[in-house]
Amino acid sequence: MQNRTPRIPQQPVPNRAELDARLTVELAAVVTGARRRALRDGDRQIDTAHLLHSLIESDPAVRAAFEGGPQLARVLGYLVQRSIGYGLRWQGSVEDSGAVPLVPDPGGVVRGTDTVVRDTGMEGWSPSAASAMAGALDRAESRGDTRARGLDLLTALATDHECRAVEVLVRGGVDVDRLAARVADVAGQGVPEGGV
Repeated sequence: MQNRTPRIPQQPVPNRAELDARLTVELAAVVTGARRRALRDGDRQIDTAHLLHSLIESDPAVRAAFEGGPQLARVLGYLVQRSIGYGLRWQGSVEDSGAVPLVPDPGGVVRGTDTVVRDTGMEGWSPSAASAMAGALDRAESRGDTRARGLDLLTALATDHECRAVEVLVRGGVDVDRLAARVADVAGQGVPEGGV
């Protein structure tokens, strides 16, 4: 069941040019990889599973956050299977963990039975993915950094228990609360309020 308690990002998510300026070069490459993966999979939006897959492939610090090779291999196995079965039920639907407030759909129906959209300010991103990126930017800002890193995004993904990335992590045997706490310890930050 999806969480319908809205978690509103503390700051609006910037547009694409502003976003690129607030990411490390490595995290910008992750976003590009997630966008490419979404297009290749035939998905309308970048979702949290696309971000997770690209993070794991691109960022050594993110890979090191997992409890060894077997756990990481299981997670990657689910992510790779996405287009051949595991994630097919996600196709044609909007990922929505309730992380961004509802607004009326101005132009009709979003696929399926959804008749509302989420106002994320990031066209081409699922509401959950946009919320995760806003969370990563907030984490960087609270640390005094001007640019978000891959570990910031991993923590933001792991703390949204209703997103697709967490579903993949849990199926891969990852304790997401422990993962978020471990990453926060490495970064010298606590887990954000409303997270684990």
